[in-house]
Amino acid sequence: EVQLVESGGGLVQAGGSLRLACAVSGLTFDDYAIGWFRQAPGKEREGVSCISSKDGSTYYADSVKGRFTISSDNAKNTVYLQMNSLKPEDTAVYYCAADTLWPGVTIATMSDPRWFDYWGQGTQVTVSA
Repeated sequence: EVQLVESGGGLVQAGGSLRLACAVSGLTFDDYAIGWFRQAPGKEREGVSCISSKDGSTYYADSVKGRFTISSDNAKNTVYLQMNSLKPEDTAVYYCAADTLWPGVTIATMSDPRWFDYWGQGTQVTVSA
């Protein structure tokens, strides 16, 4: 059974930093992607960042480029999202997700949440002005 558990959310002032962690277990795919998504009230879930297990390639949404960094610690089966220079518009519930990275599918394509079947429960990030 695939399980993903997020942690690290909280309340932070604008300009501050948070590091989210996604502990992953039960994955049996040869190649897979781990993605971070977020959903603000009244808005659709959007892709924030993804990382490929195959080659470590990454994707970032334009809105977070230069501020967020995704990384993985394979020994700990954990994927991190370091979020710096946070803005009030980053406020959302953040989810991590995992699924197969199919041949020919780019990591940028995996930014669409419809590619993912396995999801964590989410962690709230609130950035105050």
